[in-house]
Amino acid sequence: MTVTDLVSYEDALASYDPVMGLEVHVELGTKTKMFCGCSTELKQDANSQTCPVCLGLPGALPVVNEIGVESAIKIGLALHCEIAEWCRFARKNYFYPDMPKNFQTSQYDEPIAFNGYLDVQLEDGEIFRVEIERAHMEEDTGKSTHVGGATGRIHGASHSLLDYNRAGIPLIEIVTKPIEGAGARAPEVAKAYVAELRELIKALGVSEARMEMGQMRCDVNLSLRPNGTETFGTRSETKNVNSLRSVERAARFEIQRHAAVLSSGGTIVQETRHFHEEDGSTTAGRIKDNAEDYRYFPEPDLVPVAPARDWVEELRKGLPELPRLRRARLKEEWGVSEHDMQSILNAGAVDLIVATIEAGAPSDQARKWWMGELARNANETGRGLDELPITPAQVARVAALVAKGDLNDKLARQVIEGVLAGEGDPDTVVEKRGLKVVSDEGALSTAVDEAIAGNAAIADKIRGGKVAAAGALVGAVMKATRGQADAARVRELILEKLGVEG
Repeated sequence: MTVTDLVSYEDALASYDPVMGLEVHVELGTKTKMFCGCSTELKQDANSQTCPVCLGLPGALPVVNEIGVESAIKIGLALHCEIAEWCRFARKNYFYPDMPKNFQTSQYDEPIAFNGYLDVQLEDGEIFRVEIERAHMEEDTGKSTHVGGATGRIHGASHSLLDYNRAGIPLIEIVTKPIEGAGARAPEVAKAYVAELRELIKALGVSEARMEMGQMRCDVNLSLRPNGTETFGTRSETKNVNSLRSVERAARFEIQRHAAVLSSGGTIVQETRHFHEEDGSTTAGRIKDNAEDYRYFPEPDLVPVAPARDWVEELRKGLPELPRLRRARLKEEWGVSEHDMQSILNAGAVDLIVATIEAGAPSDQARKWWMGELARNANETGRGLDELPITPAQVARVAALVAKGDLNDKLARQVIEGVLAGEGDPDTVVEKRGLKVVSDEGALSTAVDEAIAGNAAIADKIRGGKVAAAGALVGAVMKATRGQADAARVRELILEKLGVEG
């Protein structure tokens, strides 16, 4: 990899103003492809989900996926866009091995949704409005696997393999207008925008939007202009960035790289660039084409799309609560700080906590277990919270057992451990492991008597007024009962037997 000259981020912003444009591709969760009946199911044998239409064979005619159109309208409405009364598809012509037709069916000058916006909240609570240029329908390409090289890219590979299962899967491309005025916070705005957009897409139910699986990916366009000027600089486009952190890093790196080139008297080349996760750098791809180079023309095999206004309004009425408004409501209901709410969002725990509360757990207990024990397990095992083998209903049952007094926190953690290990539901784990709290007063009384008899010196201190020393005896009882006693009740018994008021 070529070493790239950079200036410091602070020096870059001292001289230049960044302007961004973000293009986000969302893979829709439809059962079939955008223009044919082939399945979109993942992880199937290569080239097993193809047909004459998605392979572009002569004489094959496409048909538009109605759910794909409906999903596009929902996204447009949620982004406060205007929905076109009439639009059509176009052919975007280019040769690339993973596009078997040698053109991509997309939309050009007549998108289904346009002129919208999305308000995003930055970490300090500031709201930044990102203007949306358009959201349009298109199809995904196939997948190239480059074999024999060290990097997995085409350079240095001995050969390439092509899998067309993904070719034709419905995509919505959401394109922002130039994002100006973010200044030094431009990378943060980029990350916050993609994060908010991902939450919106998930809330609409049109895609799982899992960036690590390629269901949502972002192209980061960036240019610099000298401070105090209005004319945009030449942009670069960092392609297919697939995590929130990487979106931020890519924008930051390109700001520093552009500034280094411009400050040394060089010129920026309009090109696509590859992002490298390992160090956050970008490297040159290919010279970036302009729209006219794709020779767009209307798709002759597809009729125009003209959504009925009553259908659009019906979809508008059915939109869910927008994620930012929902978070504000939940923050108020739960009584948490902005910082805590941001932590819950970053952990991907909002929906899990809501579902746990709906299953009967108090909100503080639902937050406690998901953001504590379960978050720790997720971090240790490298999984997302939603990938853990435990359900909100099971977490709610653990909270109920604690509230009932059948478990204390220590035992509850062991129950969760058992559920995660596949030992069954919480009640089964309690039964198998014998984890229920010892509530039998006779058994507790005996254990307390034994602790007092075995620690006479500590007992004398307590009798002499040093009540804090009772903690040592509580610890002895908890050890004797394998942590299955109610510590508060044990302390009460100790003080009663020693004739001391707590």
